[in-house]
Amino acid sequence: MARKPFDIRSIDRRIIFTLIFVAVVWPLIQPMRLPIDVSPPVQTLYDAVEAVPAGSIVMLAGDYSPDTMPELQPMVDTFLRHAFERDLRVVVACLWPASPPLVETALGPLAEEYGKEYGTDFVNLGYMAGGIVTLLGMGASIPNTFPTDYGFGEEVPSRPVGEIPLMQEVQNFDDIAFVMEVSAGTPGAREWVQQVQGRYGITLGSGTTAVGAPNFYPYVQSGQLTGLLGGLKGAAEYETLIGHPGDATKGM
Repeated sequence: MARKPFDIRSIDRRIIFTLIFVAVVWPLIQPMRLPIDVSPPVQTLYDAVEAVPAGSIVMLAGDYSPDTMPELQPMVDTFLRHAFERDLRVVVACLWPASPPLVETALGPLAEEYGKEYGTDFVNLGYMAGGIVTLLGMGASIPNTFPTDYGFGEEVPSRPVGEIPLMQEVQNFDDIAFVMEVSAGTPGAREWVQQVQGRYGITLGSGTTAVGAPNFYPYVQSGQLTGLLGGLKGAAEYETLIGHPGDATKGM
């Protein structure tokens, strides 16, 4: 008698769900360390940060919200780590109201790890409404556009930016050596490119969600963006370049 062909429907669905669960969770617990090839847009962004002289002031523009944290938070973590390793000073400015505390979750542990001091080595200016109007205002005067900072945890309350040593060296984009824009939508990377990059001649890199990245590769080809991190893969490539695998590498 001929044997009946195997029918996957005969397997208890609980067994299938258990196998899928293990397949998804196990690499997060024990990363497989599969090779990650670095794409040219990520390499050029890394090279641009490497080219910034030590002691210079760079800006992190955090424009995202909790729903995009799995893709974008690793980019924020890695850029800050890269900046602190190179002894760059960081100014954070946000166009999304949910962004300042999200960036702070990265700043806290990294500042402690690298011995950085708030107000001297980094500052979080927080959120300012206005979108394009805010960006143009920063081109004239960053202190006037962000008159007070966000503060840092419970220990450092918000205060006028004129009282912050780092901000006494910052007037406008002429004092910023590099801008890293981490964007989940609008306002975000497109507004920085169209309204700020050419007008003020800033060196601009960006990190976006995977679904949004194809919209910005033409800006990389034109030179308006020095580089681009596209989704979790781009973040993992950046982690590979700085030699510090993190959440993005685990996710990949």
